[in-house]
Amino acid sequence: MTALVPADVVSRLKSVLGPEGWSTDPDRLAPKLVEWRDRWSGHTPLLVLPKSADEVSAIVGICFEAGVAITPQGGNTGLVGGQIPMGEILLSTERMRAVRLTDTFDDVLVAEAGVTLAAVHEAAAAVGRRFPLGLASEGSATVGGFVSTNAGGTQVLRYGSTRNLVLGLEAVLPNGEIWNGLKRLRKDNTGYDLKQLLIGGEGTLGVVTAAALKLHPVYASRGVAICAVATPQAAVELLNLAKDKAGGAIEAFELMNREVLELAIRHIPGVRDPLAAASPWYVLAEFSAAEPGSAEAAMERCLAEGLERALISDAVIAQTESQAAAFWRIRESLSAAQKPEGAGWKHDVAVPVSRVAEMIEAGSRAVLALAPQARVAAFGHVGDGNIHFNIVRPAGGDEAAFDALRDAGAHAVHDVVMALDGSISAEHGLGSMKTEEARRYKSPVEVAAMAAIRLALDPKRIMNPRVLF
Repeated sequence: MTALVPADVVSRLKSVLGPEGWSTDPDRLAPKLVEWRDRWSGHTPLLVLPKSADEVSAIVGICFEAGVAITPQGGNTGLVGGQIPMGEILLSTERMRAVRLTDTFDDVLVAEAGVTLAAVHEAAAAVGRRFPLGLASEGSATVGGFVSTNAGGTQVLRYGSTRNLVLGLEAVLPNGEIWNGLKRLRKDNTGYDLKQLLIGGEGTLGVVTAAALKLHPVYASRGVAICAVATPQAAVELLNLAKDKAGGAIEAFELMNREVLELAIRHIPGVRDPLAAASPWYVLAEFSAAEPGSAEAAMERCLAEGLERALISDAVIAQTESQAAAFWRIRESLSAAQKPEGAGWKHDVAVPVSRVAEMIEAGSRAVLALAPQARVAAFGHVGDGNIHFNIVRPAGGDEAAFDALRDAGAHAVHDVVMALDGSISAEHGLGSMKTEEARRYKSPVEVAAMAAIRLALDPKRIMNPRVLF
């Protein structure tokens, strides 16, 4: 792999793509070279904009032959820097926006890599189905991006992460060959599952060009509520109660602390305090079911018993769809609400659900020992053990001094997480932010096995070379 992209390679890429298929315009490139949180900014000699799998194949084939590196990019919503090029060819899938198929017998939707998650939701709704992946960035996150990062979101508790929602893939492998694995099968026991290597592979084993996505029924009954809880442990116990009372009807179970809620109230227009009195912690719960009224009834039974057991001190149930949307707007605003406070220490971690409270308590002690006046802004998917454990600099504090402690803070939090049998990346991936950090915790056996898979498929290491092992 060469350090610089030879001029003849650039010329060949331009030739196969035509005038609409590439750009070097600084204004065109600018938004693709900066990560959403402004932590990473990059550069590229050429933005390539294929409109088909065949054009992706041509691009990758030329780069493979020349040993030129490629950084694939979807909607640029990643939070660990893996989509930002540092001199590589930048391959954007933004022109690949066709929904090729919706089928209610097989309950499948086939969409190209540049289709946004919002467009997937709309296409599924148009045929009376739903695709149950919920991300705050649905308007910009794309199929190729959420598949390549194995996105999680708010409904993992019930449906699993992206890898549970994909039936098949079409992808261009690192040598430029197209693999057509767009099967609609629920069962295919014929050896290694190549699609599962590509899902979560962060573009290192190929470029996803289309995906066959599982569709689910639209439920007739829905209940949404926000509850006040005193501690994360009370939230975990409330979740167990909800499982006992409602079984599979629990759609989402989200936790947020007062600190991060106050940031949303301060910085996000239209966000208001959901309850009359402030609480240290809040749970946003959603129940859904096939029979009209049954989800609401199950939720009310759960909340009533939660009050009786003193697991919750107050709750408000959404009475309309607009009120339910307002509740969800609070939760979906939490990441954006931290941005005006300056760069923070971001930790996307997972532990067993039973150890969420322990992780938050021990993690808080660890970071406050480093930065005593820092603010812990914790929120996330308590239903699957994934907490976004973010540390905001002290109000009025020195930003440079706070930033200088970021790596030490990450090590402290990750040490706590790994001691609890957790993961340092629950749903954002490793990217360029966490790849080296992951080496501190993964066994040599695991790193060697992952590196061997990559070497077999990408011997020249041209695909997203700075990411993973």
